[in-house]
Amino acid sequence: MRHLVVPAAVLAGSLALAGCGSSDDAKAELSVNSPYMPQPVSDMAAGFLTIANKGGTKDELTSVTSSAAGSVTVHETVGQSMEEVKSLDVPAHGQLVFKSGGNHLMFENLKRKPKQGEKVTLELHFAKSGPIKVEMPVKSATYNPATGH
Repeated sequence: MRHLVVPAAVLAGSLALAGCGSSDDAKAELSVNSPYMPQPVSDMAAGFLTIANKGGTKDELTSVTSSAAGSVTVHETVGQSMEEVKSLDVPAHGQLVFKSGGNHLMFENLKRKPKQGEKVTLELHFAKSGPIKVEMPVKSATYNPATGH
């Protein structure tokens, strides 16, 4: 009977160690870079940012909320057309980029027009990861991130 206890303990230890292997790589590891909103000229505004995923599993941006707007929608640009989508993938070891002329966020029914130098708070919601709160600086209406002006 005693001989069965040792192999069982060794087996349990081996299984526990096997579970430790690549668990860190098996989840999304999200961060947000370079958020900004051009100063709006109406009750709508666009928002841009990059969501990076250093993890080994993809995730999906499923919604965006902000107390600054009645709603925030996610738009995908394909060729010359823009359409609202329910979600966008954040690939494993990749990024989801929102930029002028491409994918973007639309802040609709702004409660007030934020001015250059202010920040708009928003929250990104994902299929697997917890929400991420973002402080989005308001830039000039003609801001170009490539030049910083």
